[in-house]
Amino acid sequence: MPDPPPAQDDSASAAASIRSFQDDVAFLERHMDLVVLGDVDGGPRVAVAPRWQGRVMTSAAAGARGIGYGWINEALITSGELQPHINAIGGEDRFWLGPEGGQFSIFFADGDPFDLDHWQTPAALDSEPYVIQEQDASQVTLTHRAALTNHSGTEFDVRIDRTVRLIDTAGLDAAVPATVLRVAYQSVNTITNVGPESWTADSGLLSIWILGMFKHSAESVVVIPFRPGPEDELGPIVNDAYFGKVPDDRLVIADGRLFFRADGTYRSKIGLGPSRAEPALGSYDPTRQLLTLVTYDRPENATQYVNSMWEMQDEPYAGDVVNSYNDGPPAPGAAPLGPFYELETSSPAAALGPAETLTHTHTTYHFEGAEGDLDAIARSVLGVSLETIRTALP
Repeated sequence: MPDPPPAQDDSASAAASIRSFQDDVAFLERHMDLVVLGDVDGGPRVAVAPRWQGRVMTSAAAGARGIGYGWINEALITSGELQPHINAIGGEDRFWLGPEGGQFSIFFADGDPFDLDHWQTPAALDSEPYVIQEQDASQVTLTHRAALTNHSGTEFDVRIDRTVRLIDTAGLDAAVPATVLRVAYQSVNTITNVGPESWTADSGLLSIWILGMFKHSAESVVVIPFRPGPEDELGPIVNDAYFGKVPDDRLVIADGRLFFRADGTYRSKIGLGPSRAEPALGSYDPTRQLLTLVTYDRPENATQYVNSMWEMQDEPYAGDVVNSYNDGPPAPGAAPLGPFYELETSSPAAALGPAETLTHTHTTYHFEGAEGDLDAIARSVLGVSLETIRTALP
């Protein structure tokens, strides 16, 4: 197993969980250039790092003095050292491409086994900067050109275009009381086949994969609504076998919802395929009275999603649309990457001819306020009360 990258100790992690956005920005700007979106006094803010693929490093609902919501790996950033397998510096919205595992993986070289020693995040998704094309007070657009080769030897020449913008909460279809602090931002991510050959299912396809790393607490719970129905028609409700089956005290299925413990102490991951996934997922942290929601665009009738299981696959396009990951030690006595937890969404597999494009939009909302006010938002979007979320897991 590779040596883990520098991780924050428990005391540093606890202190960071209550740090202000301006403190986050001050720290980050000592190590990288930032684009800070939002110019209304006391209003929402978003910090974007072009040096790190234009990822959203942190955000806040209450201006510069508001609590920063993003998980940031201060120890790794301070070290200034690039790590051999992944640079888990943090970020609430980061751009990746899939698949991670399987014969069409872009994280494992041809002939390598699917294990942590051989897992390698492509530099274009991990350590290379993106170039700013344009920016203003509410949005920034960046671009990058990448050359990738999958586990089967297929080469991809890809242009990546990414816009991050502040938005309001009107598109959420939920009434938000004026007393609730809120920030909403959206990433619009486009890949273009800039090579001479078409990308085909037989030789491997890519997908856009957006992942958000968030601060955990002992009481944080992820909620993922799913489409109910018999397994012989819709398939399994959840894939919970990524890193070994998730224990029953960490994953509960009830009333059309998945409840997944996001406490940063046990490495586990779940996913839902296209026959089960709904257009929203979220999490609630009662220790901070913080409700986080994620929505995404999903083309109607799309069924092919790349499969990221770490194995040779019989069904390489029977992958997940949404995922959640809870960080923790990868082995007894080993250090975690963070810890943190993630909310993730993916585009369909991109069967693109030369010059063709695929776009995936991923939207993040944070709401901070009185539980009664947040409860109404959770019921509208996730279809479940905060009390149910808080008590769903044993």
